[in-house]
Amino acid sequence: MILKPTFNFLLKISLVIGGFMLVSCGEDYVPKPKGYLRLEYPRAKYVEAKVDVPFSFETNILATKISSVNVDAATKSYGLNLEYPTLKGTIFLTYKAVENNEENLVKFLRDARKFTEKHMTKADEIPEYPFINEKKKVYGSFVEVKGNVASPAQFYVTDSVNHFLTGSLYFYARPNYDSILPAANYLQKDIKHLMETIQWK
Repeated sequence: MILKPTFNFLLKISLVIGGFMLVSCGEDYVPKPKGYLRLEYPRAKYVEAKVDVPFSFETNILATKISSVNVDAATKSYGLNLEYPTLKGTIFLTYKAVENNEENLVKFLRDARKFTEKHMTKADEIPEYPFINEKKKVYGSFVEVKGNVASPAQFYVTDSVNHFLTGSLYFYARPNYDSILPAANYLQKDIKHLMETIQWK
């Protein structure tokens, strides 16, 4: 014998189905963007670098390895790598003697500019900050390269007569601006400190 459903029974079923429909009709699900670890770095402690080059400077003790490299150039030149193993990055320095020759200075400035321009196609923004220290005769520029680029920071300094130094920051990883940004910001402060503490010999 089949029983006919009562009005109360139908009402309860309708309420249950309606409730399910209301719950399921929310906003579309949007996956959360990838997150990155919040990295905390130790307060920078600077010491004078023990290297035999025509200038002195201070470096962070996190740069646990400083190595010399040969540089093939028309004037007397030196190469230094400041390696930061814990940050997986290196600041590459190249020194060239100007030899009181205006042509050399113009060429070195042009080469530094070309190096930055190589990153323009992939960079989101390239702010440049002039650097002047009249007392120490140190003049130059610090360049921050924003975006998924190989080198997020570069600089050059010179006394315009005898010395010319360029530097660039690289990480041992595929460029991903968001993931390397904390380390890049930390090492950019080290580069600025290096520029501020340079003394020509």
